[in-house]
Amino acid sequence: MAGSGGDGGVAVMGAGAWGTALAKVLVDAGGPGTAVTLWARRADVAEQINATRRNEEYLPGTLLPPGIRATADANEALAGASTVLLGVPAQTMRANLGQWGPLLGSGATLVSLAKGIELGTLMRMSQVIVSVTGVDPAQVAVISGPNLAGEIAACQPAATVVACSDSGRAVALQRMLNNGYFRPYTNSDVVGTEIGGACKNVIALACGMAAGVGLGENTAAAIVTRGLAEIMRLGIALGAKGATLAGLAGVGDLVATCTSPYSRNRSFGERLGRGATVQSALQAGEGDHVVEGVTSCESVLALASSYDVEMPLTDAVHRVCHRGLSVDDAMALLLGRRTKPE
Repeated sequence: MAGSGGDGGVAVMGAGAWGTALAKVLVDAGGPGTAVTLWARRADVAEQINATRRNEEYLPGTLLPPGIRATADANEALAGASTVLLGVPAQTMRANLGQWGPLLGSGATLVSLAKGIELGTLMRMSQVIVSVTGVDPAQVAVISGPNLAGEIAACQPAATVVACSDSGRAVALQRMLNNGYFRPYTNSDVVGTEIGGACKNVIALACGMAAGVGLGENTAAAIVTRGLAEIMRLGIALGAKGATLAGLAGVGDLVATCTSPYSRNRSFGERLGRGATVQSALQAGEGDHVVEGVTSCESVLALASSYDVEMPLTDAVHRVCHRGLSVDDAMALLLGRRTKPE
């Protein structure tokens, strides 16, 4: 890898809603004179951000601070960057890093913003980053928590987890992100932070499906609670700490994603519950936005299976999204499971 770490700039790779919101958080936290380079896959998005200080397709209604400079050129974005936030979808992380690897500074902190498990390899995103770039795992951090991009862009109070095995890097990121409305907490449990983020999208799909067929708050609470139980089973099997999954990266993220109408995964599940097919639900709601849970249910289930962990909600979502099971039948399947102690 070219260059070196040092006190260089900050690059956010990915100008979707979350990447754009975090670029704003970084500039707001750093104050006047802070500069963040935001890489957009599409040149028209970068041009709009630079010309109007808005990203209307991904983060409508938000005026971005002047310290954000957008580009569609990865070379330009990564030049001199010592902190690189990776805001691309989970399933494209490997391909993107394959192109960016030679451009990364040798001591750079690489931060995953993606929530998912890679299909095929069943790797968490931090593992994908290490696998592709060859960096020391201590250089890789993860940001995850109850973080709906639109609310954060509107400066509504939110908290998140910055997880890294190198506490110095975690604290440096915490300082870079901490501002009046965004509060980061540090954690050394990268596994637990990533498992919470990957699995909650799948449970949010189940919550959406239940709402779509007309089921109420009792059902939602049961799905969230039993969903947490299966997330904890998987996380602990992988070496995560229970406390991480009982915190912001677990319960916090799960509650926000399962209950918010702004959650893409929940709203997608709701469309399925109202009778849409997977294909028509994708076309109807999200355009160019990624519904991570549709893919994650497949990789999370395979990962759970390899550790002999039972995840009935994830299995039901997978059957609806990939095996043609109807939502009504999926709900009947879950409600018809044999009774046992909690």
